[in-house]
Amino acid sequence: MIPPNTASTSIRRQPESEAETSPTHRSTCVECDGTVIYSEDKGEYHCDACGLVLEESNIDRGPEWRAFTERETSQKSRVGAPITHTLHDKGLSTMIGWRNEDTYGNALSKRQQQKFQRLRTWDERFRTRDSKERNLKQALGEIDRMASALDLPTPIRETASVIYRRALEKDLLRGRSIEGVGASALYAAARQANTPRSLDEVAAVSRIGKSKLARTYRYVARELALGIAPDDPTDYLPRFASDCEVSVETETRARHLLEVAAEQDALSGKSPVGLAAAAIYAATRRTEDSLTQADASEVTNVSKVTIRNRYQELLEIADDADPNELES
Repeated sequence: MIPPNTASTSIRRQPESEAETSPTHRSTCVECDGTVIYSEDKGEYHCDACGLVLEESNIDRGPEWRAFTERETSQKSRVGAPITHTLHDKGLSTMIGWRNEDTYGNALSKRQQQKFQRLRTWDERFRTRDSKERNLKQALGEIDRMASALDLPTPIRETASVIYRRALEKDLLRGRSIEGVGASALYAAARQANTPRSLDEVAAVSRIGKSKLARTYRYVARELALGIAPDDPTDYLPRFASDCEVSVETETRARHLLEVAAEQDALSGKSPVGLAAAAIYAATRRTEDSLTQADASEVTNVSKVTIRNRYQELLEIADDADPNELES
């Protein structure tokens, strides 16, 4: 029988489910509640307090080679790029490179260059064999362009591409532009990821107007049953605070203003973007940060009239809820 305090002891309790007791899902030891750490040298998970080995002889699923530069990685790697929905063929097809040189970096002759140019042309035609694939290729390119302009991460681009594919499959593009549905998919994906961008911001980087974008978004969201929750003004605070270059204290006070207003049910029917901009400006009046209404309007793309009206409402609500809170 193995003593309970032996370091090489494996798990003795019968797990109720594999996900509950797997070391990759557990951060504390099953014996002493110590911290579970991973040893790369031994390939095992063990407790740093009692030494209990929770899992050993783990398979290293990484490559057997090492690379220190991007060039070495591309030379040694024996696999291609992962599957992605941001490409119309999901990245599964091959593509002839645009460089007119051979494997050793030597320039091709004129005749070889003409030959490969014809091959590139036919390769491009085979990759987009019908109108649906051409539509998808153009739309995904537009989504990637707009996402880059809005500084949105790759997961949101993937989600937007999936939403557009669903819209294309359900034939929702009839009578609507590719840019409109693509911008609507990106706007919906950003809201789903709690990294929202306002309609004005999305319309500014797209080729359609704000009103048309809003109509298309409502139609796509309804037909695909996306079930997106209303915008939360606090989701805009980190970005606005960073763009306005205000302190963490100001951002914290702005968040408090919005939370108090939400408790008083005073946010309904008001633009989340306008509320966030007004909260930032209102908070600066209680901190050492200096921010004018004109600067806040320019950075957040919210009118000065909206900021002036909303910030006064937020201060009055917060002052009525706790008169001493904002004076501290």
